[in-house]
This record gives sequence, C-alpha cells and structure tokens, in this order.
Amino acid sequence: MSVKSAIVILNRGSGKQNGDEAEAAIRNAFARHEITANFIYIDQSTTPQAATAQALKQTHDIIAVAGGDGTISGVTSVMVGQDRPLGVIPQGTFNYFARSMEIPDDLDRAVDVIAAGQHRPVHVATINDQTFLNNASIGAYPAILKTREGIYRRWGRSRVAAYWSVLKALVTFRTTLRLRIEVDGVERQLNTPLVFAVNNAFQLGQMGLDGQDCIARGDIVLLVAPNTYRWGLLRHAIALAAGVARPHTDYEMLCGKEISIRIKRKKRSVARDGEISVMQGPYHLRRATQPLHIFVDQSAKEGVR
Repeated sequence: MSVKSAIVILNRGSGKQNGDEAEAAIRNAFARHEITANFIYIDQSTTPQAATAQALKQTHDIIAVAGGDGTISGVTSVMVGQDRPLGVIPQGTFNYFARSMEIPDDLDRAVDVIAAGQHRPVHVATINDQTFLNNASIGAYPAILKTREGIYRRWGRSRVAAYWSVLKALVTFRTTLRLRIEVDGVERQLNTPLVFAVNNAFQLGQMGLDGQDCIARGDIVLLVAPNTYRWGLLRHAIALAAGVARPHTDYEMLCGKEISIRIKRKKRSVARDGEISVMQGPYHLRRATQPLHIFVDQSAKEGVR
C-alpha cells in the first residue's frame, strides 16, 4: 500500500489496555509498515459519528477504528456508502463484527490486514435509518446493557462480567411489550419482554441458533422471546448463552426483508451493537441500500457474514 499515513478513531475506554497503552501499541503496529498513525479520540465531547466525519476530510489517509462493536457501529454509520474502506482494530469484549469478517483479535495482525490493502463490500442493516452491524433490540436487552456498564465500571470488562450482567438484570426485569409486528406485509400481534434483530450469521452460529439461511438471502432475523415471568425469561437467556436454546420454546424466529414493530408507547430505549439510544417508534428494520467497505485478510473466505 502506497499510503503512508492513517487516521485511527480510538475509543480510549475500550479493551483491557488503558488509552495511552492502546495508542502506543497501535502507533507501533502501523510503524512496522512505515505508516504514521494519527488519532482522533472518542470521548464525552466527540461521538464516533463526529470523529468519522472529521477523518473523512483527510482524503489521502487510511481510516481505521479501534474499539468494540458499539464504537465500530457508530463509525460505520457514517462510512456506509463511502468509496473509502475502513480498517477495524478489535478492542471490545465480544468483537462479533470483526470475528465475522475474520479480522484477528491480535492488534498487530489486525493492523497487518489494514496495511495489506485488501477490502470488500459488506451489507449492514438499519433500524429507522440508523445502522447496525450485528443486532438491534428493544425490551430486556437495553436493560441488560445498562446493568453491564455498572458492572464493567466496578469489575472491568470481561465476558464473565457480561454474562453476570444478564443474570442480574433479568432477575428484576418485569416489562412486557405488546407489539404489532409486520414482516414483509404480514402482521401479527405478540406479547414479549424482548425482540432481538440480528444481521450477523456468525453471531447466530455462536449462539447456537438457526437463521443463517435468512441472512444469506438478504433477510433480517427477528428473535422474539416467549412471554414468561422473569424466572422463565432467565431460563431462556441461560439456554441462549449455553447454545442449547430451542425454537418455539426459548424463542420464536421471524425473518424478512422489511420488518416493522409498533408499540403503544412511542419512545423506547433501543440497543444497537451494544450502544443504547432512545428512538421514536414505529421501528422499521431493513438492509441498508449501500454497502460498507472493510479491509479484510486476503485469505478471508467469501460468503455469509
């Protein structure tokens, strides 16, 4: 690659390293390829979207993002439809997007992929025109994420802490959503504590769930939890985490190209790739019309992400 400089959008709060350590490691990894890394930081005053808009003004630089799925999702919401590819340096807890693209968790190897310059288009999904890479949800999952952040602040980021936050949140969760869900023009009414839309076949496989064929044909998968009391919801969540969930018992799966969700209360917390925002209903889910371009390893297999 002839480009000699890179702009790295860095979430200094992601990963197990502190911000200074992460920055130094990334700088050194790019230096091995004779590429100078400059940084734009995501913090309380600069959102991923604002940082990306700033990076796009530098027309001759590589653009990369270092962070977890939520940070990457925020950056890609601006990069969708751009001709310029995006480099991904995974720094999160689960890194579903990077793993689905066969991008290494190891920082040096992830930068090697970016420096090699190979990239390909990836289709992302939207909820009310806001992009998500892996999943979007309403109901219990946003409550889990709020609990998770408190646990992370106290005990640090880890998968064990993430799973504990699920148990802690669901023990007290009591909300039932009364929904009208329309899938490709067919409407049904459902009561549920959780709807979970998925646009990542890799994540479905990690959860032991079907639906990869839906993703392959360009559909979005919608998982609907059964309307049980909190102990039932907890049991279904454990089944999902253990990869032994059963369709029609622990979840119902719907899939389609156009999904609309209507709830009586117009505003709800919506989780997109681990980040929470309040959104106005109704909620429309579909594939984005334009792709995202991502640096990938030359040996990465083509196919369903």
